[in-house]
Amino acid sequence: MTATMRAVVLKEPGPVENLTIEELPVPEPPPGWVRIKVRAFGLNRSELHTRLGLAEGVTFPRVPGIECVGTVDADPSGELVPGQQVAAILGGMGRTFDGGYAEYTVVPRTQIIPFRSDLPWEVLGAVPETLQTAYGSLTVGLDLRAGQSLLIRGGTSALGVVTAVLAKQMGATVLATTRREDRTAALAEIGVDHPIVDTGTVAEQVRRIVPEGVDAALELVGTPTLPDTLAATRVHGTVCFAGMLSNQWIVRDFYPIGYIPTGVRLTGYSGTSGNLPPEVLQDYLDGLADGRIEVPAPTVYALDDIRRAHADMEHDQVIGKIVILPILGQR
Repeated sequence: MTATMRAVVLKEPGPVENLTIEELPVPEPPPGWVRIKVRAFGLNRSELHTRLGLAEGVTFPRVPGIECVGTVDADPSGELVPGQQVAAILGGMGRTFDGGYAEYTVVPRTQIIPFRSDLPWEVLGAVPETLQTAYGSLTVGLDLRAGQSLLIRGGTSALGVVTAVLAKQMGATVLATTRREDRTAALAEIGVDHPIVDTGTVAEQVRRIVPEGVDAALELVGTPTLPDTLAATRVHGTVCFAGMLSNQWIVRDFYPIGYIPTGVRLTGYSGTSGNLPPEVLQDYLDGLADGRIEVPAPTVYALDDIRRAHADMEHDQVIGKIVILPILGQR
């Protein structure tokens, strides 16, 4: 193999121009770590927070990226076979050690999830982190049950889309929001029962559909809309805070009795690789392959277009997931 690789480097927080493509040495995996040949990686709001200087605990310079999919390139333990398909997510990727925005990356073995699939790499690259958060939010954060109603605040985000698809499979009635009227049809196409145009407040619209309020709500926009999401939820219903599309996640001067409506439950979700069981990932990929699961195709960029991809994510130009292929055309 070559001694160097192409990687995206963020030397310090700032605008998209701070993302540069450089030639770096191919990293060597220490004991307990595995080197992955990166075939695709998805973009996440977490990486936008890193670029903007909003994320805590990040050291620079840094190769960003909290997830990737690819093939095992080297495993000192011999446990994983070279060429085996794997996903890697979280656990400090792209924050305390270099992440997935590269042709190769090394990660702790504990963060690797093996899988098998003939799907194109751009489809695979859209899955791991988004699925982990959607699955965990529904099962752990909300404990959603068949027959319940679910409000997704931020429905056209990649996470919102996958959450809606999973919730429908679980037998829920799904309401989901978008700030743009022209995106309501896209929500309906993925099975959302009640697309809602978000003007800043949606509680009144929600209660016209579900008079007592929804059973569960997933807050993906952030603290600016959280009070209204709480107001859309019934007594003994649950709101799970799991996303910050607004880049705001702190509630100032929090007074619980005044902030949380009487009887409404507020939880949060932030998982790790251990919260995405391999069988859940495999079943989801199999569902994509056989048509049981349908989600919008990801928007694909080359590594050289990382700045444009980040700008499109930042300014909400894309429905669903953005995926980068380090080498366009690879399968």
